[in-house]
Amino acid sequence: MTGARPTVRRRRLAAVLLALREAAGISPEEAAERIGCHRTKINRIENARLGISLGELRDLLTFYGVEDGDYVEQLVALARRGREPGWLQQLGTALPSYADYIDYERTADYIRSFEPLLITGLLQTPDYARALVEGSNAMLSRERVDELVGIRMERQRVLEGNDPPRVCVIQGEAALLTCVGGTKVMRAQLDRLLAVGEHPSVELQVVPHRAGAHAGLMGAFVLFSFPTPAYSDVVCVEHKTGTLYLETAEEIDTYTLTFDSLRSTALAPAESRDLIARLRTTLD
Repeated sequence: MTGARPTVRRRRLAAVLLALREAAGISPEEAAERIGCHRTKINRIENARLGISLGELRDLLTFYGVEDGDYVEQLVALARRGREPGWLQQLGTALPSYADYIDYERTADYIRSFEPLLITGLLQTPDYARALVEGSNAMLSRERVDELVGIRMERQRVLEGNDPPRVCVIQGEAALLTCVGGTKVMRAQLDRLLAVGEHPSVELQVVPHRAGAHAGLMGAFVLFSFPTPAYSDVVCVEHKTGTLYLETAEEIDTYTLTFDSLRSTALAPAESRDLIARLRTTLD
């Protein structure tokens, strides 16, 4: 079904194949000649509108100079399951943790995030992120903690480019009051929120406790939108052992309406900054 909405796995594979071809300096025409097809097929594969056979995939990977056998098998597994709808990415599988999530952050042009209990990852300070990682899993080695914190900080570079995505963040007031890492760490984290609130592409709002029952009581989520028409929106819901990716039209509509409702419930950006500043003074 080439007309179906491209799945999460297919989109990831399409992005990887495009990047590998360009890195190898190979044109779409040359890739098409390699597997005996027209260049439009390569274009459709790379924009996730068409799947690819496992034989074609292995042939293209060889042509692109991919020699890491484990990586080839990861991509083959990705292609094999590419027709499945929204999926659960389990930590510790062949694919690196959060690889798809990071790809979505990097390629989205509009990111909507609701976090009721924690500071959203794109706005965390290194010390806050470290305290959060260490507190949520005491079994991690220092090296693994360093790696996870480094990845989180690297993710934030999407806000530093010439054409950053539009980012709309809604934080629950509880996230501002939970003293992750101690007073000093939390003070710096609130300073970070006040500073990033001035970023031209970032809009930060807070849902205060006094709002009572609201549309976000079921938990955190992130909604990604992309500039490529072939890529539909994707909702990501993280949990203790992985990330659930939702992509049906009904799911997207539900979470879009939920986010819109939360924006109406939350304080305006200026009022949100005032609340953050007041809470910041309590940590002096």
